[in-house]
Formats: sequence, C-alpha cells, structure tokens
Amino acid sequence: MPAAAQALLRTLADAGVDVCFTNPGTSEMHFVAALDSEPRMRAVLTLFEGVATGAADGYARMRGRAAATLLHLGCGLGNGLANLHNARKARVPLLNIVGDHASTHAAYDTPLQSDIETVARSVSGWLRRSTSSAELCGDALQALAAAGEAPGQVATLILPADVSWGEGAEALRPAPAAAPPRVDDDAVRAAASALGAGRRAALLLGGRALREPVLQLAARIAAHTGARLLGEVFPARMQRGAGLPPVERLAYLSELASVQLAGVDELLLLDAREPVSFFAYPGKPARLLPCGCRVQALAQPRQDLHDAVQRLARLLDAQAAPLPLQAVSRPPLPRGGLNARKVCQALGHLLPERAIVVDEAQTSGLMLPAFTAGAPAHDLLSLTGGAIGQGLPLALGAAVACPDRPVIALVGDGAAMYTPQALWSMAREGVHVVAVVLNNRAYSILELELQRVGAGHGGARAREQFDLGRPGLDFVRLAEGMGVPARRASTAQEFAAALRHALERPGPHLIEAVVPRAYGGLRLRLLPHLLDALHRLPPGMARAVKRGVAP
Repeated sequence: MPAAAQALLRTLADAGVDVCFTNPGTSEMHFVAALDSEPRMRAVLTLFEGVATGAADGYARMRGRAAATLLHLGCGLGNGLANLHNARKARVPLLNIVGDHASTHAAYDTPLQSDIETVARSVSGWLRRSTSSAELCGDALQALAAAGEAPGQVATLILPADVSWGEGAEALRPAPAAAPPRVDDDAVRAAASALGAGRRAALLLGGRALREPVLQLAARIAAHTGARLLGEVFPARMQRGAGLPPVERLAYLSELASVQLAGVDELLLLDAREPVSFFAYPGKPARLLPCGCRVQALAQPRQDLHDAVQRLARLLDAQAAPLPLQAVSRPPLPRGGLNARKVCQALGHLLPERAIVVDEAQTSGLMLPAFTAGAPAHDLLSLTGGAIGQGLPLALGAAVACPDRPVIALVGDGAAMYTPQALWSMAREGVHVVAVVLNNRAYSILELELQRVGAGHGGARAREQFDLGRPGLDFVRLAEGMGVPARRASTAQEFAAALRHALERPGPHLIEAVVPRAYGGLRLRLLPHLLDALHRLPPGMARAVKRGVAP
C-alpha cells in the first residue's frame, strides 16, 4: 500500500476532514486504495464532478468546516467549476484534491494533459501543486488552514500520481487554528455613530451575520436604534422561521430592491457587500442605493465579526434591547389546480422542525419567503453564485452533514437537468432529501430577462430558446431510473399528499410538481412596465405597492 496516500488520508482525518466527495480516475487510484486504511474517511461517490463540488459546498455550509473533493485531472476540475464558483461566492471552506499525471509523464502531452493551475486559479483562494511525497502532508495541512481562514475559501491541492504513490510521507497533525483578527475600535465607533446620527439607517446582513448568535445581536441593535434589518439576496445559509428574528431579504429584481432601499441614509454592512444589480440593464444604474447614502462595513471578511457586533451592541447599550422574533404562523393547505404559489404555500404548511431548505426554484420560488416566514425554525441555502445546477448537489451535501435533519430542495426544471446525477448519490447514500422539481417546461426567468434588457418580447425563434416542453421532461422516470422513488403532482391536493408521504419516510424522494409558467402571457408582458412604474413612485407608496408584487 502506498505510504504517501495513506499518510495523506490519515492527516486529513486527524484534521477533522471526514467526508470526501469523489469522482476518481486512473491518476487517483492510490488515494482510492488508501481509503481502506482510513475508516474515519467517508467517501461519497458521485457520477459527475459538478455534483461532488456542489455537495462539498452544501456540507461546508451546514458543518462550518471543509469537506474534500477528489477530482480527476484538469478535465474533472473543469466539470466541477460552476459549483466551485458558487462555493467561492458562498465563502465556504472547501478542499479540492485534483489528481494529475505523474511528473515524469507530463512531457509526453498525453490526451488528458492540461494546465490544471489555470483552471483552478479562477475559483481558488489558495492553490499549490505538491511536488514530493515527503512534503505532501504538510501541503495538505496548509491547504486546510487556508480553506478555514474566516470566512472560508476554496483551496486546491494538485496531487501528481507519483507523489501519491511515493514513499517517505509521514502523517501530520494540524496546529491550532489562529484566532481571526479583531476589528479596531475606530471602526466600531464609526458604526455606532452612523446608527446614532438620527438619519435613516439600515443593517444589511450577509454570510455569518444571518446565523445565530450574530443574527440576534444585529436584531437587538436594529430594534434599539430604529434601523431596518435587511438580508442579502442570495444567502449561503440563513437561519429563519418562528422564534428567530425576521429579516427582510433584498429582492433579486433590482427595480424592487431599489424600492426597498429607498430613503436609507446610512447602510452598515455586516458580512455583506454593497447591493448592486445582478446584471446590467440599458439606462438603469447598477448601484441600487439612493444618492447620498453612506456605506460602511463593520468588519472585513477575515476579521472577528461576532466580537465586533458584541462591542457595537455594548457601545450602543443595545445588549438587553427587546429581541423581535417571528411569530408562529402557517398558511392553510392550498386546493385546486397546482401552481408555483401553491407549492410554496403547501411547503409553508407542512415544513417540519429543523428542516434545511435549498432554494433553486428560480421564478417559481418567489413566494417561498412569505409562506415559510412563520414556519418552524429552519435553515435556508440559496444559489450564491448564480450558476444553476447547484440545488440537488447542495441538498446531498447538506444531508450528509446533518443526517438527522430533513432536507427539502426546490429546484426548477431547467436547473435540475444540470446535475440530475445527484439523485443517484442520494439513493446510494440513503439520505433523507425531498427533491421538488417545479416543472413549468420553460426557462421562465429568461423570458422575463429578455424584456428587462430591452430586447423586446421575442419572436418564435427567440422563444424556442426558453422552451423545455418539446420534448417534455419526465422527472419521475428519470428519478426512478436512478433509484429514487418519485411521484408527479398536478393538483394542490396531490402535491400535499406527496410531500407528506416523502417527509414521513426515510431516504430520498422526488416530487415532480407540474405548474404553469411563473410569468406567462399578459402578466409577463406587463411586468417590466410595472417594475419601471414602481421604481418611479415615492418611496413610501412604492413600498406599500411592493408588498403586493413580491415577498
């Protein structure tokens, strides 16, 4: 048995890495063989590298520590790149181990030879090629330390086959992690001054600030100072629901987000970035804040956010301020024909305790925040980097990280087809994931965006690029072909029954929810005009109207 690969596995396990999502090839066979020597390492086989990288992201979001991936050469890394992009935007700790040809083989430019460093650099905050067996375990510990630096990043270690099979490696134990640097007093005083200046202020929460205990402290500060409490559009992980402070998430549509931000004079960022439009639109500003709004960040990404917020609360005398909490409320079960709104309503009615909700529903999930606001406390994971195909892998990783919690993934039909192989891994691992595929037979978001960018309504050839109904996709047969029990629902009653059934039974399940397009016909044509008119209304009136347009 190769000493270097064995020592690497032991080093990773000693450092707390207990899961590796794999899609190996020939260059990684010594790592694969070494798995038998390290029972603490769980290897989860995936059929596509985008599943491996997305699952490692979901694991990290829920456990707060890195999982590893094992990828095959530059091509395998390239296949996983989209979900590594999402992981980078989520700022999670993640360790890629990418196998490569033996160093003596590189000169032959064989078919799978590629420039792995160039592929890895776009998503990796730390990157190294290990060049000797003796240094391999030290390289691995440095990669893990880099991945775990607050708030988290992707670290990629390239492992040539001859380094993996070589001799002379010794397992190493990690050094204690260094504490994150403290925010200086001037920054805390400046934040307190902004919130106490008598101007209209808001706290924008992202990343670590959307989870306890920072979330509770921020809510007390907002309540004490009269500031509004806002959340970023696509949180990596947000704790929400009954008994937790309610946070108003900014809308994806920039026209709505600018209305939410209208009138804000001071914006304090807590692990968030200044809000800007997701895309550029002709004649519309990218920055969403009103003119004259002052922006400051309480802490930089690598600094100790919790400590800074604690000190800010003390400075403002807000530690004991009343904590606003979301009341318990559930919508009634819907009836009649099924649509996206009723899917979200049924989920709000049936959501179990301690659920993990993965939202990649695109346009079909617009009402999800409103209908689940008062449901039992749960975690929400969203599409941080905008690269679709994340939902099913993210759910797999979250379920591996938290096997005692139900995971519900809401996924659009187009997004589900990027990484359907995740269903096979769910069945193989026996994880309790309920995948709800909202099948509206279209890329509905692109129908809307066609108009928002000023390209018109599109003719027959343009509309063909958004049509997923010719031929229709059969997600029930697709799931059953990979070992996942599945049902199709076309009425609200059928969907509620299928969801109850899936939540009550262990293992993975898929529900294909057949729904009409979220934006169709006359409503689709009118929505851009409505958004433009809303943007022009006075702030108070616009906010009142907005509540009837989007959650």
